[in-house]
Amino acid sequence: MKTLVLIFHPHINNSRVNKALKQEVLKNTSKEVIVRDEYEKYPDEKIDVELEQSLLEKAGRIVLQFPMYWYSCPSLLKKWEDQVLLHGWAYGSTGNALKGKEMVIAVSTGAPAKNYHIYGDFHYTIDEMLIPFKATSNLIGTKFLKPFILQGVMQNLTDEQLKKESERYVDYILSNK
Repeated sequence: MKTLVLIFHPHINNSRVNKALKQEVLKNTSKEVIVRDEYEKYPDEKIDVELEQSLLEKAGRIVLQFPMYWYSCPSLLKKWEDQVLLHGWAYGSTGNALKGKEMVIAVSTGAPAKNYHIYGDFHYTIDEMLIPFKATSNLIGTKFLKPFILQGVMQNLTDEQLKKESERYVDYILSNK
């Protein structure tokens, strides 16, 4: 299955975790895996909608990788959704371009998992915070797979742990679930 990994991190070169995840996926690229750093492709945030739609049409699995920013996603991902997932193409009575494809959210959080709980600092679970992505997946007809979540990355994540998590990430997004 062709997998399209779209990475949305505005400062990936300064990100120890998302950079490591990206590098591990790049080691596994082939005709079946396409990796795109969207901030690198669109530093001016002028999205090539036709190209993005073409890439999505060719993929069987779509991975959106990003760090949690203010309980949501970086701004380019939201802009990408608004401009690429168009009515009549991605949803609506004639919008079925992505129907039946798989969607994976790959998110990293600075705070530890214990904060994402009704009794934690944020009072919501990470799954609750990802509901807008589930709703989008439902609207565009993709199958929402269990997200890949790496939490507490601002804590003491050792190089060895990061390597294992990066390998787990690649195994996860490329597995035939």
